[in-house]
Amino acid sequence: MKKTLGLLLAVAVVASVASFSFAAKASSSSFKPFAVYVENGSKDNHFAPSGWMGDYGDIKMNLACAETPRSGSSCIKITYSAKMSQNAGWMGIFWQQPANNWGEKKGGFNLTGAKKLTFWARGAQGGEKIAEFKMGGITGEYSDTDSVTMGPIELTKEWKQYTLDLSGKDLSNIIGGFCFALSKEDNPNGCIFYIDDIIYE
Repeated sequence: MKKTLGLLLAVAVVASVASFSFAAKASSSSFKPFAVYVENGSKDNHFAPSGWMGDYGDIKMNLACAETPRSGSSCIKITYSAKMSQNAGWMGIFWQQPANNWGEKKGGFNLTGAKKLTFWARGAQGGEKIAEFKMGGITGEYSDTDSVTMGPIELTKEWKQYTLDLSGKDLSNIIGGFCFALSKEDNPNGCIFYIDDIIYE
């Protein structure tokens, strides 16, 4: 009887440990897609494209562009004039939480569990050069907990998906959800390009 009871207890302990292990794995892989932009005005959008940098006077942005979006009825259209309005020679936009947050105030999202940030981009003509696509990297008292960058990227005329690998990154507080930057040197006559479906997965 004692031996039988001991075996039952051992089985119960093993089952409990296995159950805990499974629950931990399930929890770590339960991240649900978290969008930066999927459609103009969508309630699923997060972060605000408020961090205009460099020659911000050279930028025109249309968040409701209907020119062949990758999905849905709208995408983001960026028009860069390369006129050097602020004499910087480059420009970029950061999607921030809350808007205009450069790390001086609390905000951001806990995106722990996300494995990648995917987005789609295309150029109006093809050959447009983006110096950098990134997430995170804003510093300050309440800085981003990590960052990932890729580039330079030469866009094609057709939609193409790009991926930022977030494996092993500290995503516990991200205020800079997405960013791009490009230069006059790479695009001396300016350029037009499009972005769609920016999603943490």
